[in-house]
Amino acid sequence: MGLIGEVLLLPFAPVRGSGWVIRQVLNEAERLYYDPATVRAELAQLEERLEAGEIDEEEFDRIEDELLDRLEIGLRGGAGTGDGTAQ
Repeated sequence: MGLIGEVLLLPFAPVRGSGWVIRQVLNEAERLYYDPATVRAELAQLEERLEAGEIDEEEFDRIEDELLDRLEIGLRGGAGTGDGTAQ
């Protein structure tokens, strides 16, 4: 882009900067969401909740399936592709 284009787009610099920041925050959130260590810790907490009687078997199975799906994606390395998708 030439000098004239840069000058014309200068008023939009804060918007472009904000977009970059939002992308970085989303990428980090996605990385943490699919992090195998985080998912394993959530699985351990889920089992504790079941043993304490806070949740029933049906809810445990549903949440466990979701966590195992996240773990699989995290172990495959599909998280954090930078395009806003997990795979």
